[in-house]
Amino acid sequence: MNISVIIPTYNRSQSLHRALQSVYRQTLMPGEIIVVDDGSNDGTEQMLRNEFPEVRYIYQQNRGVSAARNRGIAAASGDWLAFLDSDDQWLPEKLQKQRQALARSQGDAGLSYR
Repeated sequence: MNISVIIPTYNRSQSLHRALQSVYRQTLMPGEIIVVDDGSNDGTEQMLRNEFPEVRYIYQQNRGVSAARNRGIAAASGDWLAFLDSDDQWLPEKLQKQRQALARSQGDAGLSYR
C-alpha cells in the first residue's frame, strides 16, 4: 500500500516546515511527499530545496487551494492519497493507524479519515 502525501501551500513557509516535520515523524513513511506551491513569494521553494530536497515540489500560479490540491492528485503515484494542509501537523502514528484500518477493511474501504 503506497501512500502519497499532498500538501497545498501558499505563503506559509514556516508552518509548512512544521507540517513536513510531522510527516517525517510518522511511524509509517509515505512513498512520496508532494508540495504544491500555489504562487508563494515568501521563500517556500528555497526552504524546501534547502531543508527537504527529497520532497516533490510543484509550482503553479495562484489559483486557490482546491486547484493546488487537484494538481497534487494528478501528480501523485500512490495507491492512497493523504492530504495535509500546510498549517497543520499530524500525530506520529496517523498514517500507520489509517493503513491498519484499511487493511482490516479487506478492500471494502475506499476512504479513511482521522
